[in-house]
Amino acid sequence: MRIRTALTRVAALGAAAALAATALTACGGSADDAADNPYGLLQPGVIRAGTLTDAPPNVFLKDGKFTGFDNDLLRAVAEKVGLKVEFVGTDFSALLAQVDNRKFDVGSSSITVTEARKKTVDFGNGYDFGYFGLDVPAGSAITGFDQLAGKRVVVVQGTVQDDFATREKLNPVRVPDYNGAVNQLKAGTADAWIAPAEIGDKSAADSAGKIKVAAKQLSPAPTAYAVAKGNDRLREALDKGLDQVIADGTWSRLQERYYPGRPIPADFTPGSGSVAVPSPSAAS
Repeated sequence: MRIRTALTRVAALGAAAALAATALTACGGSADDAADNPYGLLQPGVIRAGTLTDAPPNVFLKDGKFTGFDNDLLRAVAEKVGLKVEFVGTDFSALLAQVDNRKFDVGSSSITVTEARKKTVDFGNGYDFGYFGLDVPAGSAITGFDQLAGKRVVVVQGTVQDDFATREKLNPVRVPDYNGAVNQLKAGTADAWIAPAEIGDKSAADSAGKIKVAAKQLSPAPTAYAVAKGNDRLREALDKGLDQVIADGTWSRLQERYYPGRPIPADFTPGSGSVAVPSPSAAS
């Protein structure tokens, strides 16, 4: 009986040891996975970024390549932390939800930081400022935002311009993308379009005289890249890379390339605020 009991105990201890070894192996695999993909990316080493195709000069598709200030800056930021970027086109109205459900690692589309959006995603440090632009058909008598009551005002759904128009009780006409807004102005089916000013400027310039910019006003918050809530490692890596491209002059060079002559508000500082921003001449 004692021999049988001893053998039973030995067998039990052996089984426990085997289970422990299996657990350690499993833990080791998880650690290896984390080491290979410390930022929790969909593909290790590659940021899958959701962006737009039709919003120059901020984000757009040119000759089959995603470009614009936001996207070129993201490439530079990612390179600083040893990552590449793969861009995928989407609609702005879906972008934040797609970041939240991990279809994308990052949202790159001049996304203004708001308290409402913070409930869905986390944001890195601000990398740009923006103005609201008011575009109208050529020949329109509208000259300011205070003249929009009772007018047919178009906005891109889900944008801060949509929020503004709703808050001002303008009953806006919502479209899924910027091309839709431009087409409504050209066709005369909208009286005005509240747009990101840089996009509105470019759209007016490319409209062959059919659209003009009536007014601008400073947007109340910075723009930043969006990441899924809780992905602090990725957010912190992007913040680190952003400070590095500010310090080496890349941020200033891209500002000058995409927004030549645009003044930077005195109270705006990109990134963490801990690095000096070279002037465009010093950065070139």
